[in-house]
Amino acid sequence: MDTRNLPRAAEATAHKGHNQLGNMPTWNLDDLYTSNDSPALKADLAAAQADAKSFEADFKGKLEGLAKAGKLLDAIKRYEALGDLSGKLGSYAFLQYVRNTQDPDKVKFLGDLSQALTDLSTGLIFFGLELNRIDEAVLEAALDGSPELGRYRPWFAELRKAKPYQLEDKIEELFHEKSVTGAGAWNRLFDETMAALKFNVDGEELNLESTLNYLSDKDELKREAAFNGLSKTLHGNEKLFTHITNVLAKDKEIADRWHGFKDIADSRHLENSVEREVVDALQTAVRAAYPRLSHRYYAMKAKWFGKAQLNAWDRNAPLPSSDDRIYDWPTARDTVMEAYAAFSPKLAEIAEPFFEKGWIDAPTKDGKSPGAFAHPTVPSAHPYLMLNYLGKSRDVMTLAHELGHGVHQVLAGPQGALMAPTPLTLAETASVFGEMLTFRSMLKNTTDPTQRFAMLSSKVEDMLNTVVRQIAFYTFEREVHTRRKQGELTTADLNQIWLEVGAESLGPAIKLNEGYDIFWAYIPHFIHSPFYVYAYAFGDCLVNSLYAQYEKSSEGFAERYFELLKAGGSKHHSELLAPFGLDARDPDFWSLGLGMIERLINELEATQPA
Repeated sequence: MDTRNLPRAAEATAHKGHNQLGNMPTWNLDDLYTSNDSPALKADLAAAQADAKSFEADFKGKLEGLAKAGKLLDAIKRYEALGDLSGKLGSYAFLQYVRNTQDPDKVKFLGDLSQALTDLSTGLIFFGLELNRIDEAVLEAALDGSPELGRYRPWFAELRKAKPYQLEDKIEELFHEKSVTGAGAWNRLFDETMAALKFNVDGEELNLESTLNYLSDKDELKREAAFNGLSKTLHGNEKLFTHITNVLAKDKEIADRWHGFKDIADSRHLENSVEREVVDALQTAVRAAYPRLSHRYYAMKAKWFGKAQLNAWDRNAPLPSSDDRIYDWPTARDTVMEAYAAFSPKLAEIAEPFFEKGWIDAPTKDGKSPGAFAHPTVPSAHPYLMLNYLGKSRDVMTLAHELGHGVHQVLAGPQGALMAPTPLTLAETASVFGEMLTFRSMLKNTTDPTQRFAMLSSKVEDMLNTVVRQIAFYTFEREVHTRRKQGELTTADLNQIWLEVGAESLGPAIKLNEGYDIFWAYIPHFIHSPFYVYAYAFGDCLVNSLYAQYEKSSEGFAERYFELLKAGGSKHHSELLAPFGLDARDPDFWSLGLGMIERLINELEATQPA
């Protein structure tokens, strides 16, 4: 291979070969606990249980009196400390479980600890409910009278938004306690089932992550085999996945009805601190843009493949002109860190410990949960990143994405356990921005026209998967949850909704082959976080607009960007975007973000190979 025109990172990989990913990191969870039966874990669990009981005894029924007396701060601080401690315990149980969901000891430990945490937190439900019953004037006087308590004003403001939807204490306690045997149990069943499934790809039995990876393989026969393997196994388990989907949709409908939410996604919007009208405007704008984005791009791609129509397994196929370079782990790390450092040395400095201190678990293996995530744990600890790294350029982008989350979580940590968590609409900001920095850096270092074209195409596809596909997922969910109110949905019903949404979003250049109808079944967000998916599109469009501002003028941008990340959940998205001259309530805001995708497609069309 001629490496003269490759970027430095790619050149290093070309010399090393395609099958050497290097020594990839795995988690060191000792910063949380050293083992499931460690004395420190047992002591912390006992302390959390005792603190929860004393907290209830000390404060239940007394909060308004404490507010009037100017003594509410102690309750807030104790509640926050207890949240940090119980969060640390729950994070450890979850993280040790996802590394091997098939280990019965880890499964049991997660179940037992989750039950213990649910039991102790049931006695704390009164706190938010009782705070919301405090007279508005009394609470405002308490916040104004203590600067230290006033720091929590954003948390109180978010809490008060839930006031119209809260029920009597006993009913809320019942919902909370039943979650272990309700939604939580069905989530766990889905995870363990999915992790145990095997998919036959040309006679090889693979897990989900490895099978999905073949859908972007250069060999069309391998892609088709992976597609058929996915379809066969998912169809073989369709009864279970249909039942899980029906149960969880009904469970959500019951909770929404009791709490008085008018729209099926309103509880998510409330949690995200975003107005329904903003999300509706996003969905409308993206769906209106399907013809000039996804439809247009896939028609172009079909021509590049010499076809009138692409098969479903060709949608994420690498271009015929692209190569199949594999980025080993050291190269991936250097690529991302150099891009981060070019934006700001501070960004790279914050990211460094993730690689040095066992905060990343990168290799793929049987039993490990599929996909990737950044778990914030708690402010007193640090985040952990999970990857299933296979060496493709998309895996490098995933590293950049999850590392962005991790940096965001580190910067927001000083806000404390109550205000560090970021609403999902802004939680994708640092991750997508990290991807954009890495992509622009790689593109800048690539001089070969063919490779630049392939990189642009890959970026457009990632953007379409983030914006178009996620809004299509949101549309699918809305239809499923709406129709579930009328009765159970059959597998055929779910399949038909999936095909209709797919045809609308992907356009006529993508053939929805036989077997594609069941592909809704493996999407974990539908199970774990109903209506989460629009946050990806929100984040991508937001970052596209942010990056456009950065390109116009980089002076002072990094400082404003870090302030945005440091805020965590302490400010509304409108307040955080104002320093950049952006407003998500403005219809033109979404046009800005979608326009960047369209410009990249224009560039592709202008430079496409003859």
